[in-house]
Amino acid sequence: MQFGRLATALYTPFTKSLDIDWNSLERTIEHLIQTGTDTIVVSGTTAESPTLSLEEKLKLFQFVVKQAQDRVQVIAGTGSNDTAQTIEVTKLAAETGVDGIMLVTPYYNKPSQAALYQHFKSIATHTTLPIMIYNVPGRTAVNMTATTMVQIAQIENVVAIKEASGDIEQITQLIKELPSSVVVYSGDDAVTLPILSLGGVGVVSVASHLVGSEIKEMIDAFITGDVNKAKTINQKLFPVFTGLFMTSSPVPLKYAMSEQGFCEPYVRPPLVEMSESEKKSATEWLGTLV
Repeated sequence: MQFGRLATALYTPFTKSLDIDWNSLERTIEHLIQTGTDTIVVSGTTAESPTLSLEEKLKLFQFVVKQAQDRVQVIAGTGSNDTAQTIEVTKLAAETGVDGIMLVTPYYNKPSQAALYQHFKSIATHTTLPIMIYNVPGRTAVNMTATTMVQIAQIENVVAIKEASGDIEQITQLIKELPSSVVVYSGDDAVTLPILSLGGVGVVSVASHLVGSEIKEMIDAFITGDVNKAKTINQKLFPVFTGLFMTSSPVPLKYAMSEQGFCEPYVRPPLVEMSESEKKSATEWLGTLV
């Protein structure tokens, strides 16, 4: 289990001019390390990766690796819906010193299951880095079946799957059939505890920006057999888990982080900041963070 139990899908703070806010990012990285994050995932969906240039992504990889100072692992999100482009970005990411890569299923072009396998196999042959596969049909319009993911798991440097389908039946089958060398992470904070109960090892979290220590405590409680404690923590955190997706992610996260003093709430178009009515609706779950 190379990447630990709590990975954080890092957001990208911006200045008012929508440049990367490196000072805010440094503060956030230190906060994550101090609150239980084992691995930081850079340039995933939470990072607003579709609006980041290649140059910005590479600078982010370099920056996070430097700030981490080997205290946590760093995974670079290099996946896209272009196999050749993903291979090139993965090669460049490897030069920045990251510890692994995350590959999302290709979005928009809706490849077949056989095509998905070929996509990931092609990328894997061009890198020696450990690979986390990311299945998130709600954003990509294509779901990898358990059978396909098990097939992909046979590829030598595939070590983890981030599962965000929300399909418990699929996740159960996946964990049952995977080789022991490949582990499953929840891709959705709200179902981390159920996925742990199925045999998953942890979560790639958004909420850990805000409640990392509590999430780590929940996972540790479950792993050590204190299921009631884990359940109690999960129920307490559940409003935060769902509140962070009350509108397009990472808009609520950035608002919450701004309220905590870590950054400004700025997002890049086509996303927009929280409306006044949305902020009002967020008052209840934000109050639990005080």
